[in-house]
Amino acid sequence: MGYGTLSHMLLLRETLVMQGDTLEIELHDDLRYRLSWRGITYDGKRKYDFRSVEQLRYDFERDVQKA
Repeated sequence: MGYGTLSHMLLLRETLVMQGDTLEIELHDDLRYRLSWRGITYDGKRKYDFRSVEQLRYDFERDVQKA
């Protein structure tokens, strides 16, 4: 077997703290993501069809309301 490229790398991890609320965002190179807001974590085990930051935010807010 030859050497391949690294996969499943964490590209971005951000934490935003606002008046006691915390938003955490993780984006991986294979299009996985993890969002956490007010103790609710949305962990996309599937690949996300990324179109825009606005769509990502909308999808996350919709999933939080469902939870």
